[in-house]
Amino acid sequence: MTHLLHLDASPRGDRSVSRSLTQAFITSWGILHPQDRVTYRDIGRKPVPLIDERWIAAAFSDPAHHTLEQAAALQISNELIDEFLAADCYIFGVPMYNFSSPAGFKAYLDQIVRVGRTFSIEADGSYRGLATGKKLLVITARGGSYLPETATHAYDQQEPYLHLIFGFMGITDITVIHADNLAAGDEARRQSLAQAKNNLQAVMAQWSAR
Repeated sequence: MTHLLHLDASPRGDRSVSRSLTQAFITSWGILHPQDRVTYRDIGRKPVPLIDERWIAAAFSDPAHHTLEQAAALQISNELIDEFLAADCYIFGVPMYNFSSPAGFKAYLDQIVRVGRTFSIEADGSYRGLATGKKLLVITARGGSYLPETATHAYDQQEPYLHLIFGFMGITDITVIHADNLAAGDEARRQSLAQAKNNLQAVMAQWSAR
């Protein structure tokens, strides 16, 4: 049985493109693999808290010596990390805001990227990701297009960071599907959504074959 973590970062409801695409994937996956387990987290509608001074003090101190206040400061982080590490595959819907991801998604990452839990610092000072052997699918929704070798590619501060931060935690099997050009008119939008759905089917076939 495969355990999937489905996460939506868009604060929009039915009008959200990224939500509709993650749901389409999860629905189709459930038909093909009814025995699999899906955990859902909606950080767009129910955002996680920002880290604060108490969180930082607790995260970088020995858990064996935590006060009750420090333990409480990490409670949500521990829950999110336990949920994250329990999953085998991730399906994340993350719209592009101002050439990067929504603040709520960064807040989520700040809660789960934690020394001793999702990465370690080795004796030589190097980093080692602890969330290995997992697959990640990120579906983005974008008003424009930022393809490689185009003049706008440098504006894409979203996908490079996704690869960097999840790779830092040990996840290297990463697929990013863009529903882009959504603000370029009806025909461009239709073509982009059709291509994104085709790409989702390809990922589903690839994951199912493994």
